[in-house]
Amino acid sequence: MDQAAGSAQDAARSVPVCYRHPDRETGVRCTRCERPICPECMVSASVGFQCPDCVRGGSGTGHSAHASRPRTVAGGTVTADPRLLTKILIGINIAVFIAVQADSSLVDHLVLIGRWPPKPFTPIMGVADGEWYRFVTSMFAHQEYWHIGFNMLSLWWIGGPLEAALGRARYLAVYFVSGLAGGALTYLVASPAQASLGASGAIFGLFGATAVLMRRLNYDMRPVIALLVINLIFTFGFSNIAWEAHIGGLVGGVVTGYAMVHAPRERRALVQYGTCALVLVVSLVLALVRTAQLT
Repeated sequence: MDQAAGSAQDAARSVPVCYRHPDRETGVRCTRCERPICPECMVSASVGFQCPDCVRGGSGTGHSAHASRPRTVAGGTVTADPRLLTKILIGINIAVFIAVQADSSLVDHLVLIGRWPPKPFTPIMGVADGEWYRFVTSMFAHQEYWHIGFNMLSLWWIGGPLEAALGRARYLAVYFVSGLAGGALTYLVASPAQASLGASGAIFGLFGATAVLMRRLNYDMRPVIALLVINLIFTFGFSNIAWEAHIGGLVGGVVTGYAMVHAPRERRALVQYGTCALVLVVSLVLALVRTAQLT
């Protein structure tokens, strides 16, 4: 019995381990150098798998060590938690909401407003007076329970699946570009004394990007179109809703979303992030034009 146990231990110690990760046992070897490699280090080759060193050295497939990793439809990396950024965004919105409830005067420093107070008084606050940070802070500020509740439910339902489909970096780019585009149109069109707040512009951008994605994948678009129509009815049916932020965000989401899922593979990142930069430049131009008008 002691001899059998010793033999089993010797056999266990003889199991090869990955040359890059000594704590991982593996039965697979590189087809070129024959070093043992774990699943994380395997790079698909025409026959079997190769190690990252052989690939980088030009003796393998010619692809990088990450070439065999699964990718989303937009070219993003598939992650273990595909809703992580959505959870973080919801957490930030809730944290800001709690802070606003604790100190109601805080909201005056977060909302998007062109210039306040209006003439003939001397303005003391607003984007036109250099407070450009309001384009970002207003995207995370809410005052009413129904407002943050509706927005966060929409963000979870729409944002989560979209983050999984695009990948984290591309999803975050669509979110912020859409929110800033909505803020730019609000700043341009609305009264400079009109305060605007909420994540609705960014969320409408996610609606637009989701519609483009579903069209790209040939999915049934009727559910997302119906949901979008309902939201637009609410947008124009109530007087205290900044429709400019919704429309600006929607347009920004459609444009950036189209670039994300239709960019050619060989120039994917350039087209995707280049389109995001272009939308940001247009938004900046609109903001500069409005600032010139107000000053």
